[in-house]
Amino acid sequence: MATIDRDPDGLFDGLNPNSAEILSRLRRRLAADAQAAGLLDVAYRTVDTPVGALLLAATPAGLVRVAYPSENHDTVLATLAERISPRVLAAPARLDAAAREIDEYFAGARTQFDLPLDLRLTVGFRRQVIEHLSDIGYGHRESYADVAAAVGNPRAVRAVGSACAHNPLPVVIPCHRVVRSDGSIGQYVGGVTAKTALLTLEAAWPETL
Repeated sequence: MATIDRDPDGLFDGLNPNSAEILSRLRRRLAADAQAAGLLDVAYRTVDTPVGALLLAATPAGLVRVAYPSENHDTVLATLAERISPRVLAAPARLDAAAREIDEYFAGARTQFDLPLDLRLTVGFRRQVIEHLSDIGYGHRESYADVAAAVGNPRAVRAVGSACAHNPLPVVIPCHRVVRSDGSIGQYVGGVTAKTALLTLEAAWPETL
């Protein structure tokens, strides 16, 4: 049974338009009951940030997905339902720590994330690249060639680019710190403007602290 919280069957259509608080309470109760019954396999929420509204999703094991608006949040949720479990529900409480740390990062008050991560969405060589990205320190940059060499396959520069493009946890796992060998910033899943904003934020450290 799919539980993506988009009310496709119109179960709440009979509510008065002014009953937003009632609907909110019903959704919180549904999320709490699903959590208590062990039926909440993927919880999600969105957070507003300087680079747009980010979708956060977590399994009981940890944060599994961060998605930019350009990725289409509904499409991301549908993919999570297919690849992990159809029991996907808006349940902000599970993402409170992630939301707080992301807010702190954008406020310039956090230079590394301390969150449990679920990396099941990436495997093989891409997984090697994703795991290395967390070793690139705040405010530092590596080229795609540097990353390829670091993971033991210096010729796999294009594959590194593909791995970064398919990073399931952008911002938290810093693929934005990977740039071209000539110093230009290259492409980014959230768009060049978002990548520039992240690099600019980190370049201001420690002035932001």
